Amino acid sequence: MGDFWVFGYGSLIWQPGFAFIERQRARLFGYRRTLCIYSHVYRGTSERPGLVLGLDRGGSCLGVAFKVEGARHDEVIAYLRAREQVNNVYLEKMLPLRLENGVRTEALVYVADRKHSQYAGSLKAAAAAAMVQEACGQAGPNREYVTNTVRHLQALGIRDHWLEEVERCIAQ
Repeated sequence: MGDFWVFGYGSLIWQPGFAFIERQRARLFGYRRTLCIYSHVYRGTSERPGLVLGLDRGGSCLGVAFKVEGARHDEVIAYLRAREQVNNVYLEKMLPLRLENGVRTEALVYVADRKHSQYAGSLKAAAAAAMVQEACGQAGPNREYVTNTVRHLQALGIRDHWLEEVERCIAQ
């Protein structure tokens, strides 16, 4: 197995948790970043669910691609599956993306499973903010997750207007 890419669009950007040899901004087409997954453990509870990011159909998403050494394939895949597939709310796919340097490649990507019971669907920013504001789980307050993601995106020069609107609604 040769070197491979992993696409991060949320917490993987600021907390990948695996070794990589290169990192570049990248654009994934056909999916958009959105708070579309109910969180009952890490960022909420079953009584007061939080929301975490997923890639949902439509548009495109600017994020970060991490190049992983082929020798670490099994180790990194096992880590990502343990992290992202706890509830099987994401589908693991190899999808084409364009790296910042213009190179087109494929990357391992986790997209929202629209058939899963934790799929929240498309929410207006105010509705998402209301859920996020009140939720807290094992990993801390849901609003910290949103704020961390927005700050790290901005540090990379990535603007996500919908997620920034959610953050503004939370602050009000």
